[in-house]
Amino acid sequence: MGKEMTKEQYSKMVEKASPNSPIVKNCIKAFIVGGIICTIGQIITNIAKFYGASIEEAGTYTSVILVVAASILTGLGLYSKLGKFAGAGSIVPITGFSNSVTSPAIEFKKEGMILGLGAKIFIVAGPVILYGVLTSVIVGIVYYILG
Repeated sequence: MGKEMTKEQYSKMVEKASPNSPIVKNCIKAFIVGGIICTIGQIITNIAKFYGASIEEAGTYTSVILVVAASILTGLGLYSKLGKFAGAGSIVPITGFSNSVTSPAIEFKKEGMILGLGAKIFIVAGPVILYGVLTSVIVGIVYYILG
C-alpha cells in the first residue's frame, strides 16, 4: 500500500493548493456595487416623489423598476457578469432577488411553459417567499394577540 497521509500533511497540501482569496478587495467591490444599486434606487424614489408620488407609491415604483431592470439584465447575460465581479454586492439588494427568480426561468424555458418555466421559476426564490409570508402571518397573529 501507499504512504498514509496525516491530517497535518493533508491540511498543508490543501493550503498550498488553494488560492488565496482577496477578501478586502472583494468586500470593497461588493460595497461599491451594492451602494451603486441602492443609490440608483434612491434616485428613482426621489424622481417619483418629485413628480408627486407618495412615499409608498415611490417605493413601489422603485421596486418594480429595479426588479424589471435586473430581470432584463439577467436575460441579456449581464447580471451574471456583475455578480462575478461584485459578489454579494449584487445579490443583497432587491435586484438579486429578481435575478434569482429570472435565472431558473431562463435556464428551464426549453422544457416548456408548465414543466420548465412554471415549475422551476421559484427554485431559489420560493423558500424566500414561503418563509417571508409565513413570518408575516406569525407576526400578524402575535400583533393581533398583543394589540
